[in-house]
Amino acid sequence: MDNYLLALDFGGTKLSAAVLPVSELQQDSPTWLAHERVFSPQDGDARFDIEAMIRLGKRLLGGKRPLSVGVSFGGPVDYLSRIVRLSHHVPGWENVPLQKLLEVEFSSPVRVDNDANIAALGEWRFGAGRGIDSLFYVTVSTGVGGGWVLNGSSWRGHEGMAGEIGHTVVDPDGPVCLCGKRGCVERLASGPYMAQDFMALSGSIDADITGKMVAELAAQGDEYARKILLRGARALGIGLGNAANLINPQRFVLGGGVTKSGELWWQKVRHAAEQTALPEVRFDIVPAVFADDAPLWGAVALMEGLKDEG
Repeated sequence: MDNYLLALDFGGTKLSAAVLPVSELQQDSPTWLAHERVFSPQDGDARFDIEAMIRLGKRLLGGKRPLSVGVSFGGPVDYLSRIVRLSHHVPGWENVPLQKLLEVEFSSPVRVDNDANIAALGEWRFGAGRGIDSLFYVTVSTGVGGGWVLNGSSWRGHEGMAGEIGHTVVDPDGPVCLCGKRGCVERLASGPYMAQDFMALSGSIDADITGKMVAELAAQGDEYARKILLRGARALGIGLGNAANLINPQRFVLGGGVTKSGELWWQKVRHAAEQTALPEVRFDIVPAVFADDAPLWGAVALMEGLKDEG
């Protein structure tokens, strides 16, 4: 067995893999030995993704046998049974024993977890959470989700469902979310929903409008875009403030495309969070260090925990 770690990330539209020499863990800024990303076809399924990822991982390893394999999966995972429950984007993932399948292929121990939990670990171990005992990582993009690291360990909650800040209700009279509730953080703050609401408010018929474009229009002074962007930022900030009151993390780390919306957005998020949290509850809100690679670095951190499992 060689002293290399294999990190895999099953995303909704792309597959990523990277190889890290164990010796790099001693460096302040560890560097991948090999790294590659491929895109899944629109008509792909679980079988395609698994087979493509195995080929990708073995190609990057170049005949080496990894010491262990860490896996980030973009959907619900039962961490104790190591089974993928389902994917909201790719068919065929219902109750797939992904850990067992990969252990057979790579002849090495494997650990699998949800991508939000994994990304939180990655930022805690290698990124914006270094030196912090407890943090909450939130990704604000197509959806809004999160992962906890409490006292230096992942906290998944009962049956692994902790961190669903996107479906925290912040406006009971707000618009209906995909989940069926009204006024969820995700319904107000995610990119696609902001684009949808901007089109409805402004009367735009441009079907190509995105959350990024809403932020750009807001920066240019568009009244409707500014209203939608700040409404989303306020909703997220209220969700963070409530999480601060309930769990009291030292730091919130925010990643995802919407977090690139500019200083106006960040100011509103921080202000709303501070106004919602108790005055005695102290925390900071910072941008994530990693973008697409956060799940891969989290997979490395997950593998580091294998030695603690005996």
